[in-house]
Amino acid sequence: MAENYIVSARKYRPQAFDTVVGQAHITTTLKNAIRHQHLAHAYLFCGPRGVGKTTCARILAKTINCENLTAEMEACNVCTSCVSFNNNGSFNIFELDAASNNSVEDIRELVNQVRFAPQQGRYKIYIIDEVHMLSTAAFNAFLKTLEEPPAYAIFILATTEKHKILPTILSRCQIFDFKRITTDDIVVHLHGIATKEGMIAQESALHVVAQKSEGCMRDALSMLDRIASFTNGQLTYTATMEHLNMLDADFYFALTDHLLSQDVSGALLALDSVLEKGFEGNVILEGLAEHMRNLLLCKDQRMVRLLDVPNDHKPVYFEKANQTPPSFILSALNILNDTELNYKSATNKRLHVEMCLIRLCFLLQATSAAEVKKKLSGVGEPNTEFSAKKNIAENPAPVYTPQNSSQKTQVAVQEIQGKKLEAPVAKAVSSQPIPDVPSTSIPQLSGRRISKNLMSDIDAAVSSAVAVTMETKELTDELIQKVYEQYKQKLQLENKSVYHAQFSSMKAEQAGADEIKIIAPNELTEEYAKEQRNQLIEYFREHTGIMVRVTTEVRKDENNQQIQHTVLSKTEVFEMMAQKNPNLRVLKEALNLQIEY
Repeated sequence: MAENYIVSARKYRPQAFDTVVGQAHITTTLKNAIRHQHLAHAYLFCGPRGVGKTTCARILAKTINCENLTAEMEACNVCTSCVSFNNNGSFNIFELDAASNNSVEDIRELVNQVRFAPQQGRYKIYIIDEVHMLSTAAFNAFLKTLEEPPAYAIFILATTEKHKILPTILSRCQIFDFKRITTDDIVVHLHGIATKEGMIAQESALHVVAQKSEGCMRDALSMLDRIASFTNGQLTYTATMEHLNMLDADFYFALTDHLLSQDVSGALLALDSVLEKGFEGNVILEGLAEHMRNLLLCKDQRMVRLLDVPNDHKPVYFEKANQTPPSFILSALNILNDTELNYKSATNKRLHVEMCLIRLCFLLQATSAAEVKKKLSGVGEPNTEFSAKKNIAENPAPVYTPQNSSQKTQVAVQEIQGKKLEAPVAKAVSSQPIPDVPSTSIPQLSGRRISKNLMSDIDAAVSSAVAVTMETKELTDELIQKVYEQYKQKLQLENKSVYHAQFSSMKAEQAGADEIKIIAPNELTEEYAKEQRNQLIEYFREHTGIMVRVTTEVRKDENNQQIQHTVLSKTEVFEMMAQKNPNLRVLKEALNLQIEY
């Protein structure tokens, strides 16, 4: 008969203080208390889920009743008390689930049991799990017993929500705060379990499992069992990412290459490929933000210890970080943070993410323009020999070219006094390399200033890119009339009948090289033109590529034969039709018809 399967979280549950993972500050304190006979009458173990609260409570209960403690203050697992505990037959240790026993009657029954001394051993231990679920009345009924229990009674309370416990309860307990288990500790523990179970597991795969568990050992062991079943004991990085439905680092490296090379099509196609696999937009934004953070950490050796990625990925991160300007990373983090905050309220979430990627594609050009603007505003040595247009023309935005480790680019750093140092550069699309700022200069970056003007800089970069591709036109009266008629048709298609009627009573004419004057027959109509002035300017810019100025004028011209359209009600329409054909009125009265308003 096959042996019953036991999940790893139960099979490898620690049975001694030394086997508890990541809580040395707790286990050391408890062992010292046992060694010096300084046991408290009440303990409170609090912390996140799956970090060992209930496990430590059971180990403590087992150890203080052990008849033959070891020199390390561990239970012997041989005496009668330890054997009965291991077989779940101890009469001195009671476990109570406060989630289902949270009433006053349950606590009253517990208090009645406390009065009787233990039949065997020195202590009676009561472990109350999820103690925050007790009602207020139950807490109050428990106060007296918890404060002055018999000498043989010890209470161990465990909770994940310490803030829900009454202060009067907290003041009667020794409080131990459990911390989340670190990723490295989880990886080491999982590797040991995988070896015992005969699994072949890559370190990068175990690292992903540890990251996904978020410091919870129970979740990590549950994921290990699932992935082992999925891969038949062959835990690879690719299979782990597929099973956990996560995006690997290769996707973010490729996406960053598209952003730095200003490849909008490549970035949107990469986004589409992962959306088709079922990933949500917020997952992509969070992963990209984490990727940018990792690149920023690689800029300074002092921050490398904060890099929480598999060891075999670290060389790639260092290489890519060397190719990415710090100003780009800082500004990208600002954009990604704003996009994440507004993601839930976005109606079209896909378009919301796509617009974020488009902004990131033009971010390198925007930050370069910001640096030029900073120089021209007087930062550093003044330069009066050329204008802003000439500077931008001579120093175009750099175009990023992905490089591997054998093609590392040595970049010259421009000094603040304006001196330039020459250095060999690798082949790139543009003539200007991407400046690589030393790690020591990161704190001096004006990331806040870039963040403040970031959207305007990006919009300017996008507008300039559109203007280059758009055919340059000269503003003529014929062109004005053509676009003006199109704008009126647009108002009609958008069901803005009032604006369409008012604009039909007006006419447009050229008043200068870049000025359009709207002629209105009266002051009321002129107000409609003023309301639509900004929309009209934007419409002309989009359709002609010319930034025009729009002015208005009231001109009562008797020779103006422009037809003025009037918006009529349904009753007025019927009266006009009845005047032309009286039979309509006869038909309406004969059939007793009503006009819908």
